[in-house]
Amino acid sequence: MGDPGTTGRFGDFGGRYIPETLIPACAELDRAFRSAWVDPLFRAELDGLLTNYAGRPSLLYEAKRLSAAIGCTLLLKREDLNHTGSHKINNVLGQALLAQRMGKPRVIAETGAGQHGVASATAAALMGLECVVYMGEVDMERQALNVFRMRLLGAEVRPALSGSRTLKDAINEAMRDWVASVETSHYLLGSVMGPHPYPWMVRELHRVIGDEAREQCRALLGRDPDVVTACVGGGSNALGLFSGFAELPAVEMVGVEPDGGAAVGRGVPGIVHGSKSYLLQDEYGQVIEAQSISAGLDYPGIGPEHAHLDASGRARYEKVTDAEVLNAFAVLSRTEGIIPALEPAHALAWVLRAKEELAGKVVLLNLSGRGDKDVAQVAEILDRESDG
Repeated sequence: MGDPGTTGRFGDFGGRYIPETLIPACAELDRAFRSAWVDPLFRAELDGLLTNYAGRPSLLYEAKRLSAAIGCTLLLKREDLNHTGSHKINNVLGQALLAQRMGKPRVIAETGAGQHGVASATAAALMGLECVVYMGEVDMERQALNVFRMRLLGAEVRPALSGSRTLKDAINEAMRDWVASVETSHYLLGSVMGPHPYPWMVRELHRVIGDEAREQCRALLGRDPDVVTACVGGGSNALGLFSGFAELPAVEMVGVEPDGGAAVGRGVPGIVHGSKSYLLQDEYGQVIEAQSISAGLDYPGIGPEHAHLDASGRARYEKVTDAEVLNAFAVLSRTEGIIPALEPAHALAWVLRAKEELAGKVVLLNLSGRGDKDVAQVAEILDRESDG
């Protein structure tokens, strides 16, 4: 999981498939990030914000009651305890600092579940940047609390009204805005996807998750985990975790997708949002809409480095159903007193299903977000099911 170079290729995947008007902007961003990433002043400022503002390092918690029930040692990387409630803050603080360094006074973001939107609005408020967040109309309805939080933080939230009115369509609108305002705006992309350098840059900004988890696991247990696992939509929290273990071949890496949006499990190579990766598409190459109980995973593609990790056999990808996710959401709440976001509940759903395979092993799961935003949605679903 190194530097993909100027082509931005991870094996057969990645690259830069964008309009000519955006080529200079991506080249400028590549140069700016490479320069900043080796600049001790930039790294010190970012590290200071991660420690004193975001609350890093996040805890590594041994879930003893759930471990006993499953028959393994389950460690939770508590990214849900970060400021704004998810791993997203790592990436946005870095990109917002970069926008300042490039002299861009405005940031554009897209969001599905609202976690990236809230984090972007937070970073923009902190640094005095104008912020516009695009969000699918359907997602705005099911994540109304996060819409309010973004507006409270000073961001303008614009609905995406086309297509399925979810994350894919919000990204389309954000990219259109970027094309029209590239001189003054930085596109603060929220996952490890898009044209180069975004997949590489976002992974590097989340690398802190895996580096911390590896050292914390060794300090706690005196060894590396047998398995590391995380949910995958675009895949930023998973790549952040995997980056700390990819060079340790004895550690198995497992990404978990929603059954209705399994880009690795059901997709074929294609071009989406500026890069080549696995993509849900029909026989004519048209994008098939993803379906997931989680707005943050409701996306028909996946980051290109995940496609490469699957093709090379270094990582394995599983898919779980919405029903399994709801069960995992309740299980963690009741056994450990931790209400997870629906996104990381996907990874836990796979752990619960695979408990015979995982018996006696050390499993490290990235708990990428907290469930406050999902409580009303889950309550509505459970009420409907009880009425039905």
